[in-house]
Amino acid sequence: MELLCCEVDPVRRAVPDRNLLDDRVLQNLLTIEERYLPQCSYFKCVQKDIQPYMRRMVATWMLEVCEEQKCEEEVFPLAMNYLDRFLAGVPTPKTHLQLLGAVCMFLASKLKETIPLTAEKLCIYTDNSIKPQELLPHLGLPSPIRDPESPH
Repeated sequence: MELLCCEVDPVRRAVPDRNLLDDRVLQNLLTIEERYLPQCSYFKCVQKDIQPYMRRMVATWMLEVCEEQKCEEEVFPLAMNYLDRFLAGVPTPKTHLQLLGAVCMFLASKLKETIPLTAEKLCIYTDNSIKPQELLPHLGLPSPIRDPESPH
């Protein structure tokens, strides 16, 4: 006995837009992207305290965390993009570099993972040199953990 499936796809699909398929649109997007890419010279212009080898060390640490946690392959490059964009615009003390790396991984993981990295797990990977209370305020999120010394 042969079964035939005559169901029609009830989902309406968008028709390809000729304007978006035009080379002009792609060229405009690439031009705009170049304008917003971080400059490789940010170590000379913006960062006075951070050196390229320090970025390399934090990048290696971030990659190891991503590999050990079996993160989606997009998490690490996205986190590094966030890191570079931040470093290209904001002078950062070297004592905050690992915190910045953890925040970037936290955000990238939230965006790309179905089960993202937790703040607590990232803090463990820093050998508890940062606490979730330090990580979460940098995201603009309320911290679920209250600091006992905080007056609020």
